[in-house]
Formats: sequence, structure tokens, C-alpha cells
Amino acid sequence: MDSTEIRKIFFDFFKSKQHKLWPSAPMVIKDDPTLMFTNAGMNQFKDIFLGNKNSKYNRIANTQKCLRVSGKHNDLEEVGHDTYHHTMFEMLGNWSFGDYFKKEAIEWAWELLTEVYKIDKKNLYVTVFGGDTSDNLDIDHEAYILWKSLVPEDKIIYGSKKDNFWEMGESGPCGPCSEIHIDLRDDIEKQKIKGRDLVNADHPEVIEIWNLVFIEFNRKADGVLENLPSKHVDTGMGFERLNMVLQGKKSNYDTDIFQDIIREIGQISGHKYGKNKEIDIAMRVIADHLRAVAFSIADGQLPSNVKAGYVIRRILRRAIRYGYTFLDMKEAFIHNLVPHLAKKLGDVFPELISQQEIITKVIAEEENSFLRTLSAGIKKFEQHISEEKSTKIIDGKFAFELFDTYGFPIDLTQLIAKENSWRVDMDGFKKGLEEQKSRSRKAAEKDTSDWQIVHPESEGTLFVGYENLISESKISKYRKITEKKKAYYQLVLETTPFYAESGGQVGDRGWIEDQNGKLKVINTLKENDLTIHITEQLPKTLEGIFTARVDVEKRKLTTNNHSATHLMHAALRNVLGSHVEQKGSLVDENRLRFDFSHFSKLTDEELERIEKIVNQKIRENISLGEFRDVPMDKALKMGAMALFGEKYGEQVRVITFDENYSVELCGGTHVGATGQIGFFKIISESAIAAGIRRIEAITGIKSEEYIINQEKIIAELKEIFKSQVDVVKGVNQLLEQNTQLKKQIDSLNSEKANVLKERLLKDIELVNGINFIGKKVDLDINSVKDLAFKLNKEIENLVLVLGNSNTGKANLTMMISESLIDEKGFNAGAMIREIAKEIQGGGGGQPHFATAGGKNPAGFEKAFQVAKKLIS
Repeated sequence: MDSTEIRKIFFDFFKSKQHKLWPSAPMVIKDDPTLMFTNAGMNQFKDIFLGNKNSKYNRIANTQKCLRVSGKHNDLEEVGHDTYHHTMFEMLGNWSFGDYFKKEAIEWAWELLTEVYKIDKKNLYVTVFGGDTSDNLDIDHEAYILWKSLVPEDKIIYGSKKDNFWEMGESGPCGPCSEIHIDLRDDIEKQKIKGRDLVNADHPEVIEIWNLVFIEFNRKADGVLENLPSKHVDTGMGFERLNMVLQGKKSNYDTDIFQDIIREIGQISGHKYGKNKEIDIAMRVIADHLRAVAFSIADGQLPSNVKAGYVIRRILRRAIRYGYTFLDMKEAFIHNLVPHLAKKLGDVFPELISQQEIITKVIAEEENSFLRTLSAGIKKFEQHISEEKSTKIIDGKFAFELFDTYGFPIDLTQLIAKENSWRVDMDGFKKGLEEQKSRSRKAAEKDTSDWQIVHPESEGTLFVGYENLISESKISKYRKITEKKKAYYQLVLETTPFYAESGGQVGDRGWIEDQNGKLKVINTLKENDLTIHITEQLPKTLEGIFTARVDVEKRKLTTNNHSATHLMHAALRNVLGSHVEQKGSLVDENRLRFDFSHFSKLTDEELERIEKIVNQKIRENISLGEFRDVPMDKALKMGAMALFGEKYGEQVRVITFDENYSVELCGGTHVGATGQIGFFKIISESAIAAGIRRIEAITGIKSEEYIINQEKIIAELKEIFKSQVDVVKGVNQLLEQNTQLKKQIDSLNSEKANVLKERLLKDIELVNGINFIGKKVDLDINSVKDLAFKLNKEIENLVLVLGNSNTGKANLTMMISESLIDEKGFNAGAMIREIAKEIQGGGGGQPHFATAGGKNPAGFEKAFQVAKKLIS
């Protein structure tokens, strides 16, 4: 059976067990500060396990797209080298929230695997938690007895805490788990050693396929376990591994999930899978990484140099590098695989189809950019070995620079070094890497204490901030956070008017006060579904009634910008077309920033039309339309557009400004009528990625200040051009005059250089059979470079060193004939570093041409003498 049928059977089975089929959450996480990516099926249900919210359904089943690039078996650099680990993978799972527990979870898992999927029972083994004295936990006798009724006892294996006690993190919900493993070896291998002896021993053919987690404890920050009020089931079965088992393969990559992509890679590259180990690894890496990158982009996470974006860029660059090194793909090609991926998985994950064009363009741009970086890095490498010929060792610091600055994985540096009969100083590289990791660890150090419960009866937080900016409330709980040696507190209120940062809108600031004093709320954040108020101190007493008061002015300005964002989004679709979709936003009290899909720079006319439409809607003073708890299907019929990468519930909030103009799903705060916004002004438009544009704009008083400032600039220009009625004409005339004067200066410098060239030809010294020129010249740096190249064309066996100074700074330019580089091993880049010491500076460059800068023009003559000694 193929992967589509295997997935459907799983869904149908749990549907028959009264489970609600639930959609996958986005792979990119936006509302959990502890995670960047969904790395397990349970992530979207974390708040239920933590007790922060209740589930509408007690039983749920789904397939969740996950991403793992660190942790046990998930080192990114290892993916592709074995047959069963991945970055992006699907996790099939079923959940019980306070409903069924171990009995049903175990019996149904066994039923699905052996009776529905027809997996041979004799190849299956199960593990149960064997207890742990450090936590005072006994053996999971209940699970053992349940398994004993289904399988022979020699198929049941006690597992350690490491393998059979699942924990969400250092603290939080946890519990024993029971794994199902399968032995895929042939009969000869099975006779040599029992399968039970290879369970959890990292054998590639004796692997875990399903983990049944029984969540019944909460681990506190001090390590102590306490019982949860309700018991839950969380199971996870790797979809790719299941397909390998059911399709009779020995590798996940041999299943239909990957083979369609791998065959296409072979078509493009001209290589055949299964013929060469290194080529096979490269194809697996590309097939795996394509999925991770495509799903991330579809969820709104573009490659970048920070946080989640950096992870995605790193994954994509690894795929590009494997294609470059092992498939000899020197041009962008991975983006051409996107349509094949969309065709394969689009039925289950429709975002791959709707976002296909964006995904393709972003990957193509990243490929071309990194290929240019690779080329620059290789030139840097070649330059390095030409300057350090005597050692035949690549300095570890330089290897780390290639890794850190140019994205060169160390194995690529080692490969190129080996091809040139060099070796890499790995100790030096590892030292640089460890120093970087140490800096990152220190930057990320954060100590989070346990929640201290003030009012145990409190259930969640009631948000009243749409209608009220002041409310009375108790403090439900609090905890202390220490980060970078600074302590602050997180408070949870029973009732709050504070909007927590989400959906692109920043969190409210304000105050919490009682008769004992006033605490400043410096930010309001959302951790999953928990609203957290950040303060630098705690109240003197915690048990009383507090007044929570939002900063009205900040909220008002932020609200203006948020509503203006909705008006602009609609205007963009009107002016540019319905292909425009939101790809990100940031709304605060100072500005609004809006990222959207569009494939070309907006013209001045388009920007002007967008501004006019938005300001017209502001003047119309359109009343806010707010509809809460709207079923998702009804919201879509109203014209609201669900954004991929956002997590929606079954009930949503719809915001309209004229139902025929702007209809959006939104949880943010908005103006009562558009007239409050005042005025809208776009201040910039730019590209942030292939097919993604960004507009920044301001409203209200900020736009008023902007226009006043622009008028002041114009007034100053008018004062400067008093004689000109038309200021624009005056500026253009000045620019034209400047261009003409620059041309005249360039012409004079050229003539001057020609005169100097003739004089320098007469000043050649013969040093050790080499034509040497060392002179100070009165030219700008560009003219010196042109002169050096002209002299190099006319003089054979030339070593040229020219000095020029500019505003007290000294510059040296060095040129060496190619014949001297080949015959004598001269290297301008290395030599100029020695010469530059005389001008108290440094420099570098290529073997034939190099430059240096310093702060001592008086050292030119000594520099020329050092140059002569180096070639003597």
C-alpha cells in the first residue's frame, strides 16, 4: 500500500474509536517562547497538559508536521547518512485528555498494527518503564500486565528512565511511556542475536515505530514530581518509518514518500540512486531538506540570519552544498523539485499547493545567493593556501571563519584541503566552534522558577480588553525569571484588560495597583494560551484585589496602526490583485510593518493609489464590525481569508470595515471607526525575499510629524535655492553640475596618471633581475589602481608599490607580474602585510594585486625599502 492509503487507514481507525480528526498545527511556532518549531505531535496540545485550557474534545487523532534539528539522533549533520532519521517528518498520533488511559492506548495500538496493518506479531517487541530510584518511581506494572495479555513475556523489555520516561522539558507534564519496536532483519541475522537485545541499541533495522506516553505527573522546577489532576495519553508514530515497514523496505528513503523526489533529483543531476554511497547520501539530504524548507516557508518562516529563519537557511544551505559537492550541481536546481513535492503531499497539506509559487521563488533566490557565497568562499580558500604555502595546514581560525562567515561546513573545507594535499587544523576549528557555542549558551541562559499559586480556584484568564482598559482582578499565580543576571516576574491575572503580544500586535503596557502601591507592567506576552504580565517587582501583598490599568495612549496608537493595516491589506489586493497575501506583520504605537506576496517592486503610482484608498476609507469613518465565536466555515463564507502558518480554532473572531471592503480573521484590538486613525502615510517599500515585499507606514500624529518634517526640509531647500522659483529644478541642475564637475576631475586625474606613468617608466630600478617601482603619487585611490594595472600591462617582471595619502591616512597599492608569482612564488597579499607595518597599518589581497591602509604617511620610504628587501 502507498503512503496515502497508510495515512487514511490510520485516520479511519481512530475515527472508528470516536476520535476527532484534528488538523496539523503550523510547523513554525509563534506563541511559545520555549520552542521555534513543532518537534512533536503534542506541542499544540501543551496548554491542555499544563492545565491552562480545556479541550473541547476528549479524543483527538491527527498527523502533525514536525521539525527536529537537534537532540538525540537529530544532529542535522547526520541526516541523510543513515536510512531512517529526518529533519522534517510526519508524526501520527492519538490523544486522550482525561478520558481513556493505558488499557485502551495499548490495546488499540496493537490492534491497528497487527490486525489492520497486518504486521507480523513475531517481529514486534514492546518496552515498559522499569522504574527509577532517583524519582522514587516503581516499575510500570499496569502497562506490563496489559502487554502480557497481548504478547509473550520474552517480547516485553524493561526500559530505563532515559528511554521510557517521557518529559516535555526540564519541567512540566511527564510520565512513563511504552514503545513498540520492530525487527526488520532477515532470518539469518535474527538467529545470530535476538531482536530484544537490539532494542534501543541504535540498530538501523531494529527500530521504534510507536511511542505510547502516559502523562500522569508534573515535574516542578526543583525536580520534584507531583501527580496531575487528570491523566492523559499522547502517542506518536513516525509516518515515514511506518511506511518503510508496511512497504517492505529497509530505508525510509526507499518508500514512495521520498522516491518520487529522489528520481527527479536523478533526472536533473544525471545521477542514479543506489550506485554510489556519497551520491546516495546527497540525494537523501536534498530530498529530506526540501520538505523541511518548503513546509517552513509555507508556514510563513523565510530563511534569514536569526532564530528560526537561521535554522531554515542552514538546512537549505546544507542541501545546496551536498548538490554542489557530490552531484556537481553548480547552478540552482532544488527549487525545481517543489512542484513534485506539492503534487505528492498537497492533498494532505494544501498549503504546499497554494504557496507553491512563493516557496519556489524563495528557494531559488536562496540557492543563487548561497552559490555566490560558495564561490566567494572557495576564492578565499584558494587565496589562503597561496599565501601559506610553507605550512600545508589550514589554520583552524581560518576554517572557522569559512564556516561562520561563508557557511562552509567543515567537511567541505576538509574535502577541498585534501584535494590540494593540505590538512585542516581541527583542534583550532573546534576551539572556535566551542567559543561560539559558549557565547550562545551564555546569551540564552535563563532560569525559570516554578509557578507559585496564589489563588488555586482560578481557572485561566478572562480577557476584557476589547471593551475595557481598566479592570479589577486577583493574581492567580506568578513566577520569577532570571535572565542575563536580571530578575523579573511573570504574573497571571484572573481578569485582564491587557492585550498579550500576538498576531503581529505588540503587547500592552500599563500598571497593576492596589492600596499598597503601583507596579509597572513593562510588557504582556502570550505563552501558548496563557497571558503573562511582565513586571520588575512583586506587589507587597499578593492575595488582594488589584486594579489592572492599560496605558491608554500606547494602546490607542497601536490600535490605529492595526486597523490601518487591515485597510492597507484590502487596498493592496484592490490595486495589485487577489494574489496578495499577508506574510507577516508588526504593529506597535510607532508604526506598522506589513509583509505580503508580490513579485515586483511597487511603482510610485501604485503606492499613491494605495495611500489614497486607505485615506478615503479613513475619511468615510467606517464603523468597526466585530463578530466573535464565528464558526470557521461561516467566517470563510463571509470573505475572511485564513493565513497558512496561523493556528485557528473552530470558533474565530472576524473583523470588518465595510463587509464589502475588508474582512479578516483577527484577535487584535481595533478602532471603533476608521476616522480615529486620522491619516495614513507609507514611508518605505522594499523586498525582503523573493516574491515577498514589505511596506512600512505611519498613522495619526506620527504621520503628522512626518509631513511637518518633510515641509521643513523643503523650506530649507527653498532657502538654499532662493533664486529658483522651482526648487526641484534647482536641485536637478545642481546634481547635473556635480556630475559634469566629477567628469572633469576624472579626466584631469586620468591625464595626471598618464603623465605620472611616463615618469614612473623612467624610474624603474633593477633589483635582483626584477623591475621595481616604489613611489609616492598624488592621486586618489581609484586612479592609483588604474595606474597600477596600466603599468603591469607595459612592464614585464614588475613589482610595483605605490603610496598615496588622503586626509592624513596612508594607502599602499602593490602589483606583481604573473610571471613572478609562478616562477618565484611572490604573493602581493602576503607581502603587503609586512610592508604595511611601516605605515602602522595592515592589508591583504590576491597574489597579483593587494592594498593596505595605515595612519603614518611618513613611513612610505621605509615601506618601499622593505619591499625591495623582500624581492632581493
